[in-house]
Amino acid sequence: MLFTDSVYVGIDPTSGRKAFTYAALDRDLNLIALADADLEELTAFLGGQRAAVVAVNGPSAINRGLVRKKLESESLTPGLHQIRGAEMRLAEYELRERGISVSGTPGRADLCPAWMQFGFQVYARLAKLGFQELSAGEGADYRWLETHPHACFCVLLEQIPLPKPTLEGRLQRQLALFERGLRIKDPMDFFEEITRFKLVKGILPTEQIYPAEILDVLAAGYTAWLAANKPEQVTSLGNASEGLIVLPAKEIKSKY
Repeated sequence: MLFTDSVYVGIDPTSGRKAFTYAALDRDLNLIALADADLEELTAFLGGQRAAVVAVNGPSAINRGLVRKKLESESLTPGLHQIRGAEMRLAEYELRERGISVSGTPGRADLCPAWMQFGFQVYARLAKLGFQELSAGEGADYRWLETHPHACFCVLLEQIPLPKPTLEGRLQRQLALFERGLRIKDPMDFFEEITRFKLVKGILPTEQIYPAEILDVLAAGYTAWLAANKPEQVTSLGNASEGLIVLPAKEIKSKY
């Protein structure tokens, strides 16, 4: 499907039957595409856009040992013992220091879990399509950035969100996105459809609330939109040699 205006796409690598979930927003934050896809289907969608900014929920590179060097330099006995907790990128270390729990990226691609390796495939395909990293591609029609869905919701809510598999966690996340202008289902409609009878029967209008993986790609799509249209309202963590994580907030709290 070809859109004549720029689109803002969030992509989430998974390890399911379809390797990716993606959502696309237009300039007015309308949801214009939402699907599960394999790599070829995802490539076909992105290749059909006149212009696009893509945010991927996954590491763009392996760790280069920056955290290990940092911890060794801060150790009282450098070189005398193994540094624990160093198998991560600097961006991930900075998030953990703020109380945001994220997975660490190994220093070798073959040691990375399947979802990370699927992510690496996305970045490689983006490069073939002519996409440039956001920080280096100012003014380009095709740009990409890395983000992290849990960290996105932490900064949007200014606190650690409720567990995302739960109904209340999904409500919380969807409300955070809806209140920022995304033209998606209003999560408050969920409560308007609840009756005493439905509660007794266990019939809840859960179709009003998006699944967790959809909320993750919507958060990524919103981050892409914000980074492209209001770059002063996003923050980047990490080191460019390992990959920067872009988050949808002008300022990041020191602790969550």
